Amino acid sequence: MAIRDKAGMVFDAWELIGGLEVALDVDVLVGAYPDRDGPPGTPASVQAMLAEHRIRAGAVASLRAALFDMRSGNDATLALTAADEGAAAGGQAEAAPAGFVPVGVVDLRDPVGAGREMDRLAAAGVRAVRLFPDEQGVEAGFPSVRHVARQAARLEMVVLTGGDVRRFWQPFAGLEVSVVFLDTHFYHLGDFLVAAADEPGFHTSTRLLNSPDALETVAAELGAERLLYGSRTPHYEPLVPLLRLATSGLKADEVAAVAGGNARRLLG
Repeated sequence: MAIRDKAGMVFDAWELIGGLEVALDVDVLVGAYPDRDGPPGTPASVQAMLAEHRIRAGAVASLRAALFDMRSGNDATLALTAADEGAAAGGQAEAAPAGFVPVGVVDLRDPVGAGREMDRLAAAGVRAVRLFPDEQGVEAGFPSVRHVARQAARLEMVVLTGGDVRRFWQPFAGLEVSVVFLDTHFYHLGDFLVAAADEPGFHTSTRLLNSPDALETVAAELGAERLLYGSRTPHYEPLVPLLRLATSGLKADEVAAVAGGNARRLLG
């Protein structure tokens, strides 16, 4: 893919990316936003997009569960990943463009129901739960967020959360829970660093860390094990975080950790 820089020069992004592959992308969605223009996000199209960008597997969550009905949306995710595992067990792994790791979704507008749904998901073997506070109109100070955070700690589930990290770190503080902040912007990186310094379970997606030194700064201050590659396929361009990681100053073992090793450690 050819990209034009600010000076008008054209360069080949894939030449810069080289042989980099992502073992597990922590930020993948199926479904569509009804109020936004964008791709339908069918499982097949998402798998194909991941494969096109050399992403071998994605931690997938359902927009249906986030926006309409969490139980039926989560059931669809479980069925999707079960089918994926069945294909691999049957020797059809090469036929599937990319694999899926299931991520449950809860509705923060229904904290009691969210807690029960987390119990159900944990019993089904789901290791992570995803929060959509912006889409659900929920603020960091709402009791529902703290309730879900405590439930995640009790169940030893990893939390993948959207929202402004400057506010959404607070409900998870002191709980010894593993959290991946999916929307950490490089403008807010300093706030993430000082919050995460006291919270060893705090991690960040690389999706919006596209400044010249953001990845390197996290690695230097906290360690590369706090960084997880995330693309938000298909509702964001996977090439951007992929290119930034490939051209970073991180060591080869650190790049491999960010490109899936850390996510596999957290999600199993």
